[in-house]
Amino acid sequence: MDYGTFRGILTLVIMVLFIVIVLWAFSKRSKKRFDDAANSVFEDEKKHQNTITHEEKESEK
Repeated sequence: MDYGTFRGILTLVIMVLFIVIVLWAFSKRSKKRFDDAANSVFEDEKKHQNTITHEEKESEK
């Protein structure tokens, strides 16, 4: 096997891997998990805001 054949096979493997990753990223099965991960930042913000509100109410007493 010469260097040109090796490069051709490597290119084919990388191209197939790229296609698999793209299909996985845009599949409907993964959408919910990705949406949950994207919105997790806002959930932390809501928890933080609730904590601040709770602390403010306690300090007013």
